[in-house]
Amino acid sequence: MSSCNNSIPQPLIFVLAGIPGLESSHGWFSVPFFLVFVITMIGNVAILCIIRVEKSLHEPMFLLLAMLSVVDLSLVSVTVPRMLGIFWMNAKDISFNACLTQMFFIPSFYVMESGILLAMAFDRFVAIWYPLQYKTILANNILVKMALAVLARAMAVLTPAPILTKRLKSFQTHIISYSYCAYMAVVQIACGDISDHIVYGLMVIVTSVGFDLLFIILSYGLILHAVFRIPSWEARGKALSTCGSHLCVIALFYSPVVFSVLAQILGYHMAPHLQIIIDNLYFLVPPMANPLIYGARTKQMRQRVLQILRCHRNLG
Repeated sequence: MSSCNNSIPQPLIFVLAGIPGLESSHGWFSVPFFLVFVITMIGNVAILCIIRVEKSLHEPMFLLLAMLSVVDLSLVSVTVPRMLGIFWMNAKDISFNACLTQMFFIPSFYVMESGILLAMAFDRFVAIWYPLQYKTILANNILVKMALAVLARAMAVLTPAPILTKRLKSFQTHIISYSYCAYMAVVQIACGDISDHIVYGLMVIVTSVGFDLLFIILSYGLILHAVFRIPSWEARGKALSTCGSHLCVIALFYSPVVFSVLAQILGYHMAPHLQIIIDNLYFLVPPMANPLIYGARTKQMRQRVLQILRCHRNLG
């Protein structure tokens, strides 16, 4: 229950605090944020270009990787420019409607990324359990249906967020202690009963990230079961090596969420600025690291990158 004596009506403008308590260091924070943005854009655009040009990469695994890159580019595009505006130009004001838009799109892209990682786990499961039927099971029309399902779920799960927020009529303050419009950050400064909003926020986590992580673990349990039935150690290693990049990406994507949930369960309360920095990492580090991981660990991608570099060197 959140109540206040000196409430204000629903404001036309919210103020994003950036990283509260570290305002004097915003200039320093802008440097890694800008570098992450540039590396993310270059890496994911390169992945998309390589997959588009290289016909041998027009396989389910790489088409799913292309979907992941599109979502990663979208995610950083709706988060980092606004953060850099706060850090560089002190552009903290955001209209109520723009806040609602951010509140929908940022978590939507995050939920989409989680859904694509689940689809990629299913891809590895099919590749190891049904190698001969792999391209039949994961035909292009099936991939399109998977992509539409990921998109539809994100829209269905996140559409209530701006609608519920629009119904909040009074607030304790118009300052949001975040560098973007997070749903729970806005709800926590509202006056009155917010229990429905808390339940909805938990439902979003459980039905998206929680659901996906559970089925990813199940998929890899079945993958390991299949791999350890292979008599040859060399064949086992080869089968597992095809999952290496995906496992690295999964660990990077889900570990901050698991860390935050465990911290709350164990009653560990982080400093507000540290919590905000970790929350920002949810949206920044995986999109930057994904193309680097797949570029370094996937043989076909690595060979194509080296080929491009050799061509440039010869032209030089």
